[in-house]
Amino acid sequence: MTRPSAYLDHAATTPMLPEAIEAMTDQLKRVGNASSLHAAGRQVRRVVEESRETIAGALGARPSEVVFTSGGTEADNLAIKGLYWARRPRGRVLISSVEHHAALDPAQWLADSQGAEVELLEVDEHGRVHPDTLRAAIERDPGSVAMISIMWANNEVGTVQPVHVLAAIAHDHGIPFHTDAVQAVGQLPVSFSGSGADALTLTGHKIGGPMGVGALLLARGLTPVSVQHGGGQERDVRSGTLDAPAIAGLAAAVSSAVREQEALERRLVELRDELIRRVREAVPDVVLNGDPVNRLPGNAHFSFPGCEGDALLMLLDAKGVECSTGSACSAGVAQPSHVLLAMGADAAAARGSLRFTLGHTSTRDDVDRLIEVLPGAVERARRAGLG
Repeated sequence: MTRPSAYLDHAATTPMLPEAIEAMTDQLKRVGNASSLHAAGRQVRRVVEESRETIAGALGARPSEVVFTSGGTEADNLAIKGLYWARRPRGRVLISSVEHHAALDPAQWLADSQGAEVELLEVDEHGRVHPDTLRAAIERDPGSVAMISIMWANNEVGTVQPVHVLAAIAHDHGIPFHTDAVQAVGQLPVSFSGSGADALTLTGHKIGGPMGVGALLLARGLTPVSVQHGGGQERDVRSGTLDAPAIAGLAAAVSSAVREQEALERRLVELRDELIRRVREAVPDVVLNGDPVNRLPGNAHFSFPGCEGDALLMLLDAKGVECSTGSACSAGVAQPSHVLLAMGADAAAARGSLRFTLGHTSTRDDVDRLIEVLPGAVERARRAGLG
């Protein structure tokens, strides 16, 4: 009997939670603009503000610190560009070399078009920014640093950064610290106030909420320059009509994901460790990437010697196993992973890698399906070669 397909790409997006679907569809039945003063508008505004309070309570923030966005990419852009502009003439932007392109590309744009001096912070072989690396970069000229951005947990290899320590170093020098916590929320304990970060990015579709909605948690007293202008919504830093149904779905997802985080983490760590063990048994020369201990509970990232990652992905897909070559935003582009290159991997290893990620719907059957088809897929990919 053929096994059902296995979805092992939860880091790209995870299925919506029933409570998020219910919250969102309930609001889709209603009419009203949260900026309108009449009764319908006030009802929608109440939904938005109650959602804001729910998210703030779950993530250790004040309601006024929750700025709704269209997702993680917009939140990263707002934090990086907005804080850079707000702190000019300081011109240096310090950012880790393993960030998602949602953070790296805005920083590069600032360098190309705004004259910013962007410095990519080196990482170790596990993809971690050492506190001494950040401290040394700052102390070369503390007064010139506009802002710092270092992700909470890496979307490709799953390595968890020492965010609390890094944020404290930034604060020692009075520099705003932003962290992209898109992968961390729901899988790790995340507290905005406890982290020391000044700005934190999250998005709905990684935690069982809808696509197209997210938030930037923005500390009081910190006012980035707006990336877009219009109606002055969201503390006048993010104009645009608020998507109340999506915001309601986001709040329900955040509440549930944070409430269930500890139990999910325990379950995913056990399942992930089984996946890693069985992949190593099936393909003895496989290389596990990322920190072997301090990694996301649902992340297992491997390099398969002699394989082209995209080819292996498609072979697995044909057998009902869905995974990723890394960041879904750059999938299909035949180039080495910038994350693995920054970690010291050679181009062949960086191209021959796959990411398997688990989530709230994952089961042992998914692992069984992967192990059933993986050896044959690897053999075929190796015959095809790296080309």
